[in-house]
Amino acid sequence: MSTKEEALVKIEEEVKNNKVILYMKGTKDFPQCGFSAQAAECVKRLEVPFEDRNVLDDQDYWNYLEVYSKWPTFPQLFIGGKLVGGSDIVTELYQSGELKKLVDAAVAN
Repeated sequence: MSTKEEALVKIEEEVKNNKVILYMKGTKDFPQCGFSAQAAECVKRLEVPFEDRNVLDDQDYWNYLEVYSKWPTFPQLFIGGKLVGGSDIVTELYQSGELKKLVDAAVAN
């Protein structure tokens, strides 16, 4: 386990270096909670590559992602270096077509 500062730097680098990254319980191929499964499925349906990180396997994420994002729950989706939100927000954005716009803009840059 890293120090708080080391963990926050690691998270910051991942968020900045990945156009789409989902911090979740489990993985996109094996989600371990319904909310994480729902968020991962929405992103998968956009057919763009995205990274996932299992917060259950890494204490740094579990302990410090909330500090970094100021968002209290998992999953957490970041697009283009910015927090989009959790499962409900991701689902709403997917259904409205806005999630695709956000992803397309991030991938194009």
